[in-house]
Amino acid sequence: MKLQPEFSKQIRENIDLICDFMGNSSDFVVREITIGRNQAALFYLDGMVDLQKVQDSVIRPLHEFTFSDSNELSLPFLKNSILDVGEASLVQNYEDALDQILSGGLLLLIDGMGEGLVFSIPGWEERSITESKTQPVIRGPQESFTENLRTNTTMVRRRVKDTRVRLTNVKVGEKTKTDISVMYMHGVADDELVRNVISKLKNMKVDRVLEGEYLEECLVENKQLTIFPIFYNSDRPDSIAAGVMEGKIAIFIDGTPFVILAPAVFVDFIQSAEDYYQSFIYSSIIRVLRYISLAICLLAPAIYVALTTFHQDMIPTVLLLSLSAQREGVPFPAFVEAMIMEIIFEILREAGLRMPRTVGQAVSIVGSIVIGQAAVEANIVSPVMVIVVAITAISSFVIPSYTMAIPIRILRFAFIGMAAMFGVYGLTVGILILLVHLNSLHSFGVPYMSPVANFQSSKQSDALLRFPFKNKANHHNKPRE
Repeated sequence: MKLQPEFSKQIRENIDLICDFMGNSSDFVVREITIGRNQAALFYLDGMVDLQKVQDSVIRPLHEFTFSDSNELSLPFLKNSILDVGEASLVQNYEDALDQILSGGLLLLIDGMGEGLVFSIPGWEERSITESKTQPVIRGPQESFTENLRTNTTMVRRRVKDTRVRLTNVKVGEKTKTDISVMYMHGVADDELVRNVISKLKNMKVDRVLEGEYLEECLVENKQLTIFPIFYNSDRPDSIAAGVMEGKIAIFIDGTPFVILAPAVFVDFIQSAEDYYQSFIYSSIIRVLRYISLAICLLAPAIYVALTTFHQDMIPTVLLLSLSAQREGVPFPAFVEAMIMEIIFEILREAGLRMPRTVGQAVSIVGSIVIGQAAVEANIVSPVMVIVVAITAISSFVIPSYTMAIPIRILRFAFIGMAAMFGVYGLTVGILILLVHLNSLHSFGVPYMSPVANFQSSKQSDALLRFPFKNKANHHNKPRE
C-alpha cells in the first residue's frame, strides 16, 4: 500500500488509513476527542510520548477552551494561542506525519482540515549523565555522552560558546530513520569537507543506523581497505569540543553515546584528554611511554621468537643459557608457544569483557594466573614466554583508544608469523610494509600520519609531545581524548 500524498478532509478516512499503515499495533493509540463542534483525533505511540504532558498541554486546553463564532478554529490558531507546547509544526501528508509519530511525536487531525499538527513531546526513559567508562581520566570533567542526541549536542554547545558553531540535521536509514547531527565551526572547518560529509550522509543508502560504525564504513573514501580506524570516536564531551574548535567535524548519532570526529590522524589515537589537565612535562613523558607501549604490544613476542629461533648470537650468553634451561622439556618451538599463549590471553580478555562486570575482571585475572602457571608446570610453555605475553598484554591497555588497540593486537600475530619464517629480516620488512600502508591512508583528504610524516613544523608542538599552553603554536589546542 502506498501512502497518499496529502491528508483527507474526512477524519474517519484519515483514522482508518493511518491505522492500516501502523498495522493496528498494540502500542499505537488513537484518541478521538471533540473540539468545539468538530471531531478530532490524536495519534501517538504509547511509551514514546509523555502522557502527562499530553493530558495537561494538549487535551485539557482543547476541552476547556470555548470556541465562539468569533474564534475561527484553525491549526495555526491552536498552535499559537491555545496549546502550551514548545515544539509544534504543521504537516500536510501522511509520510511526514508517520515519521513524526515514529520519532515520538503526537499528531492532531481535525475533521474538515487537510493538514495536521504535530507536537514533539518525547517521554521515553533516558540514561542520566555519568562518567566515561571507556575513556576514564583521573583529573578532568567526569561526564560522558548519553544516548540522547540533543543532550549530547548541548553538552558540546555548553563548552564551545561561539556563534560560529553550526549544526545540520540529517535522517539516515530507510528503516530506522536515525537522526544525525553534524556539528562544525564555520570559518574554521574546511567548507568543502563539510559539504562533502553532509552530502554523503544525505545520499547514503543503508537500511539501518544503530551505531557509528554503520556510518564509518559508508563514509570511508576511495574504498580504503585497512584495519586501522579512519575516524575517531569518543564519548567524552571535552574531547569532541576540542576537535570542533580545531576545525574537525563531529557527527552525533541518536541512540549511541559515541560521537564520530573527522578527519582523524594516527596521533589522535595516542593522545588523551588527561594530557591537557596535567603538567606538560608529565604529559610529554606519558606520551613517550604510550609509544613505547605500542611498540612493545606490536613487536615484543615477535622479537622474542626471532631471537630464539634464528639469532641466538644476539642474546647475551648468560641470558641464552637461562632461556635454554627454561625451554628444556618444552615440546613446541617458540612460534607455537607464542601463538598458544597469545590466543589464550585474547580468549580470556574477550571473556572478561562479555561476562558480568562483577565477575568479569576477576575471572580474566585469575584465569590468566592459573592457566599461565599450569602451562609452565606442564612444560607446555616456558616461563619467559609467559612473561613476554603478560608484558605485551599489559602494554596494550596503555593505548588510550580501544579502536587503535584492536589493529595492533591483530598485527601482532602477523609479526609473530613473519619472525618465525624470516627472523629479524622478516620483522624489518613487515615494519616497512606497515609504515607504507599507514602513509597511504587518508581521512577525508588528510594524510593519516600527518603532521609527522607529512612534516609540518607549526603543528609539532602537539604531535608527539605536549608543549606549554603559552606556546603560540599550541595556544589553540584543547583536550582531545
